[in-house]
Amino acid sequence: MTIQLYLQFVILPLMAVTAILIFIRFLLGPSLSDRVVSLELLMTTAIGMICVFAVVFDEQNYMDVAVILALISFLTTVAFSYYIEKQKRQ
Repeated sequence: MTIQLYLQFVILPLMAVTAILIFIRFLLGPSLSDRVVSLELLMTTAIGMICVFAVVFDEQNYMDVAVILALISFLTTVAFSYYIEKQKRQ
């Protein structure tokens, strides 16, 4: 079994199940901070899936998309953290 087949038939389905479970946690999260953490984890899983797609299909452009998505994910987490901290002070 080559690494491409292993990634395509084992890792991608496991990551898809993980993404579904994280999305359920995002919907059921009782507080905003729980939803922010689950959204960050969902974005990290999506970045991992994009990287796996890049390896399986031998497309280097997907790596650029993953880096941009990681930057956007980081900035949104910082913005949500600032909002939550500001909300606690009031």
